[in-house]
Amino acid sequence: MPEVNVEINGRKYRMACEEGQQKHLIGLARRFDAQVEGIKGAVGDIGDTRLTVMAGIAVLDELAEAEKRIAALQAEIKDLTVAGQQLAGEMDALEQRFSGKLEQAARSLEIVAGVLDETALIPQK
Repeated sequence: MPEVNVEINGRKYRMACEEGQQKHLIGLARRFDAQVEGIKGAVGDIGDTRLTVMAGIAVLDELAEAEKRIAALQAEIKDLTVAGQQLAGEMDALEQRFSGKLEQAARSLEIVAGVLDETALIPQK
């Protein structure tokens, strides 16, 4: 299992990860370190444990907000899917009505054409 070295709050940590996940883990550590540094800049140096706990809670708060947004987007997708299905159904019904009207018009034209043909066959006086 590969290991990577990361730095959080000025301290280095060796962490194991799955093969191919090294860059991802380093990126996550950098993001977490930025969170810790942001809190440290806002409240000062309050001790490693409290700082890490506050950063962890801040990250979880961001995660909770992202989960809410995902849930809202999933609900919106569901609503749009239902609306799309309704529109597809309405379009099918409209196409069937149009097809029926087109068939009626074609029959009427055939009748008119038949009458014109018959009229053309009647000798003119």
